Amino acid sequence: MTRRLEVDYLVVGAGATGMAFTDALIDHADVRVAILDRRAGVGGHWRAAYPFVRLHQASTFYGVASTVLGGAVQQEGPEAGLHERAGRDAICAYYDRVLAERLLASGRVELFSGCEYRGDRTFTSLETGDRFEVPPRCRVVDARYLAPDIPAESPRRFAVGDDVRVVPVNDLVPASEAEPPSQYVVVGSGKTATDACIRLLAAGTDPDRICWVRPRDPWMLNRAVVQPDPTVYLAMVADLLRAAGEATSLPGLFHALEDAGIMLRLDPSVEPTMAKAPTLGLWELEQLRTVEHVVRLGHLDAVGRGRLDLRGGTVAVRPDALVVDCAADGLKRPPRVPVWGPGTITPQPVRAGFPCFGAALVGYVEATRGDDGEKNRLCPPTSYGDSLTDWAQMNVLGMRSAASFGAEPDIRTWADSVALNPARVPPELAGSAEVAAVQERIEAHAPRGLARLAALAGLTP
Repeated sequence: MTRRLEVDYLVVGAGATGMAFTDALIDHADVRVAILDRRAGVGGHWRAAYPFVRLHQASTFYGVASTVLGGAVQQEGPEAGLHERAGRDAICAYYDRVLAERLLASGRVELFSGCEYRGDRTFTSLETGDRFEVPPRCRVVDARYLAPDIPAESPRRFAVGDDVRVVPVNDLVPASEAEPPSQYVVVGSGKTATDACIRLLAAGTDPDRICWVRPRDPWMLNRAVVQPDPTVYLAMVADLLRAAGEATSLPGLFHALEDAGIMLRLDPSVEPTMAKAPTLGLWELEQLRTVEHVVRLGHLDAVGRGRLDLRGGTVAVRPDALVVDCAADGLKRPPRVPVWGPGTITPQPVRAGFPCFGAALVGYVEATRGDDGEKNRLCPPTSYGDSLTDWAQMNVLGMRSAASFGAEPDIRTWADSVALNPARVPPELAGSAEVAAVQERIEAHAPRGLARLAALAGLTP
């Protein structure tokens, strides 16, 4: 039997993107929505994330538009003065609360968990096999297009020999090991790998017992300059545009941003080639630099007892080494596609990064505009960064998109009311001299900086 759902939207994926889109949509349109997810509830990959993970950005920038995840400033610890960053359990509880108190309570949203989308407007229950369909008028929202891979749910990218211990980062619990290994081998270059190293160091692991397989060195953003305060965030944008306007090369631009306190690198003697640019605390940078055994021989092909076989050579490790797999693609980079296509909406970031704001903006525009061509004009998608060129393209496209949707008075008013928007100016600060000063700096540096950044990124004017 097939059950027909009389809904206007079918949102495939109940993670951050699907939740932010649905929340904004029902806030501004009288529609009915079905959300499905293969997992047992909402929250997407957070439900399977490693237990010690925290957002790399302020909690304020994450979640849905109607409900702020967290806005408190930390009063103690290494990040005193910076806004709080929620961990896995807090994020999962937040999404459960948004589902119950916002979406289901509206009477216009229904969740179908443990279900798989089959295409052609149908999905089935993974438990019972029950089949569901939606009518032709229903728009399908593909909220999985940029869904991240995480180590706990991804196949290993390297072969593992006999009598070798390999665990995903989820199973890294160094404080509970009765007989800890004499060496930890952390595999990966991104945020997950930095989190694993910080977790080991926090548990008292001697840095000399950590071997870090880092195929590429990354540029990371100084967390202190990416904060939900317009005098901080907009000042960073002004400094970025000023540096871009004076840059003669992308590596030179990143060095200038490093000098300005915006970009960070783990090893000052190594030129990074990766620029996904998650945020990093200065306290984390200090600790990570104590790990001196860094292997830069490309990707790991195989692990044998006492050895690592990499693209660029072989490295000896301790026979009892525990290999911690942190190598999944946290950020996907499929091709950019129009957000509004025939019958399908594919939410993507609209400004540079900040996917929750992008998904909420797409939901708001869907609710308040009728023509798909106009919607696509207002919300051209950006992609995530990877290389230095990718990062530059992401920022150019994001700034162009911000200019496009920001020219619409109602969207600008809505965006300034949404804490997810990193560039918003809350009403209580709208007339302040400090905000006016940084806005003037942005206006002064934007024409030359954006043009030069586009040229360095290989984009047409």
